[in-house]
Amino acid sequence: MRTSVARGLVVSCLFALAAPLEAQQPSATTRYVDPAGLTIAQATALGLRQEPSLREVRSAIDAARGERQQAGLRPNPSVSAERREEIGGGDNQTMIGIDWPLDLFRRSARITVADRTVTVMERSADDRERILSADIRDHVALVLTAVRRLDVLESLVEASRRTVELLDARVRDGATPPLERDVASVEFQRLRASRELAMGQADAAVAELKPRLGLSAEAPLTLRDSLEVVVLEEAAAAVPPPIPPARADVLEAEAQLAAAEARIAQARQEAKPDVGLFASYMRMDSGFPQRAFGPTGGLQPIHGVFHNAAAGVRVSLPFFNRNQGLLAASQSRYEGAAHAVEARRLAAAAEVAAARARDAAARRALALYSADARVLARRNLDVVREAYQLGRATLFDVLNEQRRYLDFESGYTDALVDAFASRTALQRATGVVR
Repeated sequence: MRTSVARGLVVSCLFALAAPLEAQQPSATTRYVDPAGLTIAQATALGLRQEPSLREVRSAIDAARGERQQAGLRPNPSVSAERREEIGGGDNQTMIGIDWPLDLFRRSARITVADRTVTVMERSADDRERILSADIRDHVALVLTAVRRLDVLESLVEASRRTVELLDARVRDGATPPLERDVASVEFQRLRASRELAMGQADAAVAELKPRLGLSAEAPLTLRDSLEVVVLEEAAAAVPPPIPPARADVLEAEAQLAAAEARIAQARQEAKPDVGLFASYMRMDSGFPQRAFGPTGGLQPIHGVFHNAAAGVRVSLPFFNRNQGLLAASQSRYEGAAHAVEARRLAAAAEVAAARARDAAARRALALYSADARVLARRNLDVVREAYQLGRATLFDVLNEQRRYLDFESGYTDALVDAFASRTALQRATGVVR
C-alpha cells in the first residue's frame, strides 16, 4: 500500500514535467524576452540607424559627393609678377602675367566619373544594409533559440527538483527504494547542466547581437517576441515575389561597370590637346650713359619707358603621351567589371532559387509539428505515467518517455529555427531589408 502511494506521489510530480511548457515563461527567460523588448523590425531599424560599420560606409557617400563637387569646379587662373633691376645701373623691368586654363575637354568627363562614383557608394551602402539586416536576424535567431531551449529546460528542472525532493522524503519513510531517488537525482543534475549551458548560449548570443545594433556591451537588451511567435507570424506573411528586383549588390556591380566606362571616356578626353589662354603686361625703364640730341636740339641722357602687352593661346600637343597605358588599364578594368556583373547576377539568381526551395521545405517540416502532434507527444508521456501508477511500468520507462518528449520539443525547436533561418536567407537573397 505504501509503495502504491509513493508511486502515486511520483507520478503526480512527474505529471508536472510537461505542464510548464504551456505556462508562462520562467523567470530566467525574462532576461532575454520581455513584452517591453524590441521587435525584430525595431532591432533591425536600430542597427541600420547606428551600427558603426554601416555609418562608415555612409560617410564614404558624403566623401564621394564632396569629390563630385570638386570635380565640377573649373581650374583656377594663375597670376605671376616679376621685377628686374640692373645691377649697378638704373634700368628695371616690371612684368605681370595671367594664365587661364580653359579645361575644354576634361571637365565633363571628370564630372561623369564623379557622378558614377557617388552611385557606386550609394549602392554599396544599400548592399551593406541588406547584409546587416540579415546578420541581425541571424543573431536574433541565436538568442531566441537559446531562450526557447532554456524555457523548456527551466520547466523540466523545476519539475525534476520537486520529484527528487518527494522521492527523498519517501525514501526516508521507507516507502520507495533509494534507487528511484538516485536515478531521479542523476536526471535532475543532467537537466541542470543543460540549463546552464543554454543560459550561457543565450548570454553569448545577446552579447554578439549588441554590436550589430550599435549598442555597448553594458547596454540592456531584451526582445519582445518568442521564436515560435515570430516564426508563425512570418509563416502567415507574404513571401517575396518570384522575380524580385535587382538587389543592391547587383546594382552596385552595374554601377561599377558604368564607372569603369566613364573612366575610359575620361582617359580619352585627357589625351586630347589642352588649351589655355595667357596674357602679360611689361613696363621697361631703360637708358644708356651716352647723350643724344633731344627734341629741342640740346644734348640729354638716352632714356625711355616702354609698355608692352602680350596675349596668346597655349596648346599642349599629345605627341608622346596619349594615355596609352591608362586606356589599356581602364579597358581591362571595364571588362573585369562586366564579368563581375554577370557573376553577381548568376549568384543572386542561384541564391534566390536555393532560398525559396529551403523556405518551402522548412514550412512543410514545420507543418508536421502541428498542435495535434505536440498534444499526442504529451499524451504519450501521460500514458506512460499512468502505466507507472498502475504498476505496469517502471520509473525508467517514465524517464525514457520524458527524454523522448524532450527530443520531440528539441526537434520542434530545430524546425522553428530552420524556418526562421530560411526566411532570413530568402530575404537576404531577394534584397529585402526590414
